Amino acid sequence: MTAEAFDSVRATGWLVDLLDLEGVTGKAAFMDRVATALRFPDWFGRNWDALADCLGDPDWGPAVPGRLLVVTRWQEYAAGRPDEWAIALDVLGGAAVSEPHGTLAVHLALGGSH
Repeated sequence: MTAEAFDSVRATGWLVDLLDLEGVTGKAAFMDRVATALRFPDWFGRNWDALADCLGDPDWGPAVPGRLLVVTRWQEYAAGRPDEWAIALDVLGGAAVSEPHGTLAVHLALGGSH
């Protein structure tokens, strides 16, 4: 999956961010990848509550008309750290909103390529 695949989404004004989790084996690496993919501020606390807070902040989460977060190559992390992955899904799912201040959609890509 390449960024070009989302050109039509971008053409409608949406932001598209790719979160590639290849090689992620724990929470610290997961948080680092999210921080990089979404260009979080340096003060991002790299914990689940901080992730939820940033994902809900219009500067990094929902956008107008919308932001699409595409999560790729997540399967190894999910299998290796199922408890962490369950929390990550809960946080991502809770952040996926469509409100007047913006939309955040989260897509888990099922394919293995990037």
